[in-house]
Amino acid sequence: MNHHTSDAHTLAAPYALGALNPGERADFEAHMEACEACRQEAAEFGATAARLAAAAALPPPAALKPQVMAAVDGVRQLPPHVPSAASAPAVTAVLRRRALPLALAASVAAAVLGGVALWQAQNGAELRQQARQAQQQLDEVSGVLAAPDARTVHGRAANGALATVVASERQNRAVFTAAGLPAPGAGRTYQLWLGHGSTMRPAGFIDRDGTVVLSGSPADAGAVGLTLEPAGGSPRPTTAPLLLMALPA
Repeated sequence: MNHHTSDAHTLAAPYALGALNPGERADFEAHMEACEACRQEAAEFGATAARLAAAAALPPPAALKPQVMAAVDGVRQLPPHVPSAASAPAVTAVLRRRALPLALAASVAAAVLGGVALWQAQNGAELRQQARQAQQQLDEVSGVLAAPDARTVHGRAANGALATVVASERQNRAVFTAAGLPAPGAGRTYQLWLGHGSTMRPAGFIDRDGTVVLSGSPADAGAVGLTLEPAGGSPRPTTAPLLLMALPA
């Protein structure tokens, strides 16, 4: 798909996500050489995409490590390979030194694979559900970042965290990304808000660093807020906002 020069400024997000064809990518890179704003926006979208990948990653289950370690104890190690008596003593020593680590590595690999297979068999349905949810979140966020009318604004929270909001008026959606957000503490959670005049409406939660799609409609909202609330959230803010910034126009 060809783009006029006047449309080049809208390609920063698709460029960062690798959504341009080779010709469009070459054209946009040539455009960036003379456009500092697009260079900066492409870099910001790239950083946001990297944080998105981390946000969508699934942590290993807590039960996997003890299962693997228990399996290691029950796996018989392979004996070292013993060459013929005619081999030189030096060669024999080298082979023995190599055989023991390799045998141990093979045993551990077998135990790990066995433990993973067992865990997957027992938790396959839950794993597939988590994967579907992660893929859905990834699709939603990518859709906003790649929107032709995507606009970006940056801010810094009172606790030092960096925040980025990308909004698409056409999709009526907005994405919030945080970097450097400290742990909320026991019994606390970070809650997001959309400011509609003097009213703050709940817009979801974020767990430390990550990327989320704001819930609710940003169409008539003027600002995004972040507060520290009791676990489970609140119907309205109960603490002073850590962050309050205007939605990108």
